[in-house]
Amino acid sequence: MKAKKLAELALLTAAALIIFVVELQIPYPFPIPGIKTGFANIITVYAVYHFRAHEVAMIAAVRILLGAVFTGNFMALIYSAAGTLLCLLGMIPLKMLIDEKHIWMTSVIGAVLHNTGQMAAALLLMQTPQLLLYYPFLLVSGCLAGAFTGLCAQYITKRLLKYRKVKR
Repeated sequence: MKAKKLAELALLTAAALIIFVVELQIPYPFPIPGIKTGFANIITVYAVYHFRAHEVAMIAAVRILLGAVFTGNFMALIYSAAGTLLCLLGMIPLKMLIDEKHIWMTSVIGAVLHNTGQMAAALLLMQTPQLLLYYPFLLVSGCLAGAFTGLCAQYITKRLLKYRKVKR
């Protein structure tokens, strides 16, 4: 891997990690565990459309691992990894079907897959079927958060495209 590409991936990972840590400081008014905005996923959704699958996986894996280290919450590592794995397995092929002008749609589907992966991990670990009662609320909040993060990624992509044209 070339140094320029590695530096670009490292910067995106650092940006996602910073967003993740800042987001943790925002108090959540929701009584349901697992509902959050997922602002760091703006970087992931952007990366899905601009990097190779293994590079996106590296960004996500490092962010998840360092996020667990910084927060000291290693249990969250399992949930994040399960959600992100399912999310990436869905979003990466979707980019071939959904163009860059509609990134938000890919993001919504990715959010639903992420919540599904997290719920599956929680069910396997806790062996508590009552957790499924949270699932509809997670899906609705995931769709809203996914639409927001996708629109942000779409806006960033549009702005960067203009910047690159001006730079040339």
